[in-house]
Amino acid sequence: MLSRVIAVSASGLKSTAPLGAGLVQASRSLHTSSPSLAPVPALPEGGKVRHGILPEEFFQLLYPKTGATGPYMLVTGLSVWLLSKELYIINHETVAALTVGTVFVLGVKKFGPSFASAVDKMEEEKVAWIEEVKDQAMACYADAIEEEKKEQWRVEGRSMLFDAKRNNVSMLLETNYRERLHHANHEVKRRLDYQLALQHLKVRMEKEHMVNWVEKNVVGSITAKQEQESIAKCISDLNVLAKKIQTEATA
Repeated sequence: MLSRVIAVSASGLKSTAPLGAGLVQASRSLHTSSPSLAPVPALPEGGKVRHGILPEEFFQLLYPKTGATGPYMLVTGLSVWLLSKELYIINHETVAALTVGTVFVLGVKKFGPSFASAVDKMEEEKVAWIEEVKDQAMACYADAIEEEKKEQWRVEGRSMLFDAKRNNVSMLLETNYRERLHHANHEVKRRLDYQLALQHLKVRMEKEHMVNWVEKNVVGSITAKQEQESIAKCISDLNVLAKKIQTEATA
């Protein structure tokens, strides 16, 4: 069962190798030397074991010299030598250790598969969660790339926008210049019209004054006798004109 836990832990570390590589590279950025961009190799998987804790390499190492039973004889002979030399003395602690070991082995045999399946399930959930986090991160990075491309496209159109703004500013300056010219022309024309109207008023006033002066002097120079003679002359002219019109009408 312990071998199963070791193997599951090793496979979990292998599945999370990209995340571990990212953490290692992030820690390397703290050093002054230039970081290596080479990918971190995956951790090796656990090898085969015998009897739950003894690696298979130990048996393969002794097999060419001692055969298949060599490791077992080595362990047995070493145990007998330790007991014969009284380097290890059997006491109550030995019995307790054998009892605990037996209980441990029985517990592993009975509860090991269910515990291993629970560990596998936890590991699968962990791997699924890591994959989900990775997918979300990749989606965020993809969105960021699309936004960056959109911003680059906007930057490419910035020159056109600036040209349009320059044209608008030039048109505004031209409009303001023409408005100022029109205002100056209007003000100059208004002042010239005022001067012309002032001159016309002066001439009209001079004429009216001259006419009034002449009329006043002429009226003042006519006497009463001259006025009666003028009236009589007018009446006679009217009579002559009336007779002439009657003669023309009868003819």
